[in-house]
Amino acid sequence: MSRFAMIFPGQGAQSVGMLTAAKQQHAVVDETLAEANEALGLDLAEVIDNGPAETLGKTEYTQPALVAASIAYWRFWQQAGGPMPTHLAGHSLGEYSALVVAGAMDFGDALRLTRLRGQAMQGAVEAGQGAMAAIIGLSDDDVVAACQAASDELADKGLKVSAANFNAPMQVVIAGHADAVTRAGEIAKEKGAKLVKPLAVSVPSHCSLMRPAAERLAAHLEDIPLREPRLPVYHNVDARPREDLQGIRKALVAQLAGSVYWADTVRHIKNAGCDTFVECGPGKVLTGLNKRIDKTIDSVALSEAEDMAATITRVTG
Repeated sequence: MSRFAMIFPGQGAQSVGMLTAAKQQHAVVDETLAEANEALGLDLAEVIDNGPAETLGKTEYTQPALVAASIAYWRFWQQAGGPMPTHLAGHSLGEYSALVVAGAMDFGDALRLTRLRGQAMQGAVEAGQGAMAAIIGLSDDDVVAACQAASDELADKGLKVSAANFNAPMQVVIAGHADAVTRAGEIAKEKGAKLVKPLAVSVPSHCSLMRPAAERLAAHLEDIPLREPRLPVYHNVDARPREDLQGIRKALVAQLAGSVYWADTVRHIKNAGCDTFVECGPGKVLTGLNKRIDKTIDSVALSEAEDMAATITRVTG
C-alpha cells in the first residue's frame, strides 16, 4: 500500500476565488460550500467566491472558509479515485480539517468551531496591539533568544513576544505585542537574520496574548462531540498524534496560545515511513515549506493539480 501524508493549510492561504478552478472540475466543490452555508447560517460561498478581500481576511470568516475549501478539495480527491492517506496533519487552523478527514470531528462542527475560534482570537487583542513577523536566516535558538531579550527589555511595560511558528529551518514566525515584535526583529537582525518581514495579520496567533481566546475555545470544545480518529493526526503542539478525545481537545486549546512545531511535524511523519505529502487546500505554502525542511520529500499541492488523475497516480505510484 502506498504511504502518503495529507496536510492542510492554515490562515494565510486564503484568497478570493480560491475555489474557482476546482469548481470547474467537480460539482462536489459547490455541494461542499452549500453544506458550509447551511451549517453556519451565512453565505460563506459568496465571501469565498467574490470577497471582498477585507471580509475574507477577517479571521472569523477566514478560518471556516479555509476549512470549507480544504474539505472541498478532499472530497474532490476522493471522488476522483484518490486513496486514503496514512498520516494527517494541518498547520494551525489546518488541524481542524485534518480531524474532519480523520473522522474525529464533523464538518459542520469544525466550521462552527473555527468561526468561534476566529471571533475569540479577534476579541482577545485590541486592533493594533499585537503583531507577527517572519524571521528568515536565523536558527531556532537564536530567534528564541531574540524574543526573550526583547521581552526582558520591555518587561516593565508588560510587553511580550515569543516564537509562534517553527515553520522550517532558518524560518521562524514570532508573535506578541507590536512593540515587542519590532524590538525582537531588531535584535534578530543584530544576530544575523537575513530578513525580518512583518506579516499582514489581524491577530497575533500562537502566543500568550491568545490565552483568553484559548479559554473560550476550551469551554466550547467540551460540547463538541469527538470520535477516535481513524488515521493518525499529528498535532502542532508536539508533532505527535493522539487517540484519546480529551487529549485532542487539550492539544487544540494549547495550540492557540502555543507554538506550532511544523518542521518537527513533517520530520516525525517522514520518520514514520512516509516521504510523500499532498497539500489539500488552497495555495502551496506547505509544499514550499516541506522542500525547505527536507529536500528528499515529494510534495504536491492539489490546488496546482490540473489533472487530478495524474496527481493520484504520482502519489500512489
